Amino acid sequence: MPLTLEQMTNGLTPEHDYFFPSCPDNPEMRESTSVWLFEENGKFGFPRFGIEGEAHSWDNRLYHCNFALEGGRVLLDAGRGPAPDVMGPAGKPSVFGAGPVTFQCLEPFRRWHMVYEGTPQEGTIEELVQGPLTGSKLIPVKLEVELVMETPAWVQDYSPEKVAKMSKKEQDDAQSMGIGWRLEHLCRGQGELTIDGTTREFNLLGSRIKRQSVRPLDAFRGHCWQSAVFPDGRAFGTIAYPASDTAPQYNIAYVVVDGRMYPARATRIPYIQQVLAEGDDVTLELESELGTHRIGGTTCLSTFRVNNPDMAALGAPGFTLQQGGARYTWDGMTAYGMIERSATGKQMAEGYA
Repeated sequence: MPLTLEQMTNGLTPEHDYFFPSCPDNPEMRESTSVWLFEENGKFGFPRFGIEGEAHSWDNRLYHCNFALEGGRVLLDAGRGPAPDVMGPAGKPSVFGAGPVTFQCLEPFRRWHMVYEGTPQEGTIEELVQGPLTGSKLIPVKLEVELVMETPAWVQDYSPEKVAKMSKKEQDDAQSMGIGWRLEHLCRGQGELTIDGTTREFNLLGSRIKRQSVRPLDAFRGHCWQSAVFPDGRAFGTIAYPASDTAPQYNIAYVVVDGRMYPARATRIPYIQQVLAEGDDVTLELESELGTHRIGGTTCLSTFRVNNPDMAALGAPGFTLQQGGARYTWDGMTAYGMIERSATGKQMAEGYA
């Protein structure tokens, strides 16, 4: 039986799936949307297409688009681009875009559409393992997908009024995630990819993330984030930040079994400790009221930002970011899902607290 809208929103309202109708007053507020999508058999993937609409540059938004294709081929497009009109055909603020990529909410918490039409840089995963692509040629690409939400929204509600009533530990957790709110859905769908003069249709699965929050990144201390949905509808998601000298460990997770979402906690966390093109072991374990859930994982369809310049600008040189996919197994079932991990050079060399 399909989940009700109340079950899908999980404490939010349908209006949360629309966008700010105009620029927020707080210059640090951001509207952010991203998707992680994979061909259902793992042939290729799109490990993060995302837009960051920051109030201080509202009409010139950041976007990042990653393609991971067969044979270790990667395509990358990142920069800033103008924003389209936020109002959709129904008169709702349902459109969110930047340059070559546009998202549209077709039905809140149910259906979304995304289109990309641009000229990303072409390279290989072996090149990315060594550092940024240089001297790469540009390839014309069009990607169009429609997404159907599969699981209830996983919600982190850290609105200021709630944070004010929290303990110090809870407030530290809220700062790690961002003051505001965030939701994450696992989804399925269909798409068309046009590249090298050929259009191919495909079925996909993946995740969609939406947030409105103030999120300081200058204290970011590395993380491990994973999720996937399996053929029988079971699903999981987990986000962990290691402890630091100034902040405790952040560790939240969930499992979905028989359509119901259960809070969980990660007891085995595969933080990144090497830059490996594919085949890294990212097996995880989660604890919920149902017991221990051991989910095997092996990386694939990855992209990297070694010595990430964005973090260097915030005073964290030597920061490495992986955005990719993984082949997950759970009780004999297989599914392709997302993984994003990051670490400082010290964490890569010495491990984590």
